[in-house]
Amino acid sequence: MSQPHYGIWIPVYGNCGAMNHPIEPRDASYIRAKTLIQLAEEYGFTNALIAEHIINPRNQEFDQLETWTAAASLAEVTNSIEIIAAVKPLLFHPVVLAKMALGIDAISNGRFAVNLVSGWFMPELQKSGISFLPHDERYRYSQEWIKVVKELWSGERVNFQGKYFQVNDLCLRPHSVAQPHPRVYLGGESESAKDLAALEADVFFLNGRPLEVVREAIADMRKRVRKKPKPLSFALSAFVIARSTHAQAQAEYEYLLELTKTDDRSELLKGIEPEVAMFKNMAKYPGVGSNGGTAAGLLGSYDTVAARLTDFVEAGIDTFMLQFQPFATEMKRFSQEVIPRVRSLDLIN
Repeated sequence: MSQPHYGIWIPVYGNCGAMNHPIEPRDASYIRAKTLIQLAEEYGFTNALIAEHIINPRNQEFDQLETWTAAASLAEVTNSIEIIAAVKPLLFHPVVLAKMALGIDAISNGRFAVNLVSGWFMPELQKSGISFLPHDERYRYSQEWIKVVKELWSGERVNFQGKYFQVNDLCLRPHSVAQPHPRVYLGGESESAKDLAALEADVFFLNGRPLEVVREAIADMRKRVRKKPKPLSFALSAFVIARSTHAQAQAEYEYLLELTKTDDRSELLKGIEPEVAMFKNMAKYPGVGSNGGTAAGLLGSYDTVAARLTDFVEAGIDTFMLQFQPFATEMKRFSQEVIPRVRSLDLIN
């Protein structure tokens, strides 16, 4: 069994768990993102994801970190960690985005990737006067969009005539440091999302789900038509609560779950596009954290969490994109207590 990679979600909304935690005030600042990503690099994490919203989906009065300026700055202040910037195609013309991505690719010396998100939060586009396309059309738009971006990343002169974009005799310099281009992550639970990921993604990003559901999802993705010769890799989102004993972890989970009950999610729920499969499925897995959170079951003693991580690796997961609360404290605990146990399990196998 090969060793997995561990990444973190930058808390762009303020917190990854309860918004109103007594020892972790809501903070979506760049300074906090910088502190956490530098700690993550020190602790051996290899990836960091910066989600994208124009406004905070919980409440537009809350702060929200801007993804692309943060990604460029975080590239400058880190040395080894992969920086993954989420992007919503409806917000950026592909020529502009391709050039921005090449800039961050250069700053990071090839450590940059994008997470293609076709969009689910309607108010940020509607309030901005940007048309929110119907669900399946958003994915058709995204497919054409990423095709243009990749052609521009190739360094060749691009002539593209599509339904949504027309590009004439354009090439971008400098070339990409990452070869053949920055990695593309893509997640989603609709058929349109899965088909697009199979065709265009390097990494399929799964929301936190129980092991059997993840196994089924990976098997389903491996059956789909794939344009690239290289196999699809898989990443899993999860919120981690690990302690010396299961009872301690369970008590912490119940404490955090109680705190989340004070979070006002009404604006978020009103803003979700009804056809988005992710949120329909998430209702089956209540818990702590976003994008499936604790549904992956990384809750329990250090040994239990290590064993569950190993099970996911055996199912096909290459990278774990993790959330914690309080973030810095629990990320360090995971690094010191869980990662070494996973390594020792690998030695036994």
